[in-house]
Amino acid sequence: MPTIQIKYLGDLRTEDLHLQSGTRIHTDAPTDNQGRGEAFSPTDLVANALGTCILTTMAIFARRDGIELEGSDASITKVMSQDAPRRIVKIEIEMTLRANTADGSPVTEAQKTKLERIAHTCPVAISLHPDLEQAVSITWA
Repeated sequence: MPTIQIKYLGDLRTEDLHLQSGTRIHTDAPTDNQGRGEAFSPTDLVANALGTCILTTMAIFARRDGIELEGSDASITKVMSQDAPRRIVKIEIEMTLRANTADGSPVTEAQKTKLERIAHTCPVAISLHPDLEQAVSITWA
């Protein structure tokens, strides 16, 4: 069964429907590639997918250890190639993790190490081509 239905709207734009939830998003070609840059570009969504996958996968594992990551955030920078073929060459992710335990105890170094390892092994991270550099930095707040 399909996951997403995409409709090309013309003028380098799409409307994308997530079939399970009914959520809609739009894409637009970036301004440096003939678009208006009025929505996420397809390559923006790749970078976003990596960041959201890292945070979501960390939160799944954290929850198992009684840790909540609510309020954590990430800033993502997508770097495109300067030569042909046009492609993403690097995704930089700067994360600030706010970890709170249910009993108020501090997060241990072992727990931090476990969560940091996930940043490099979430499903999107291991699905991307190994030539695409994934530069992830984590600050614990």
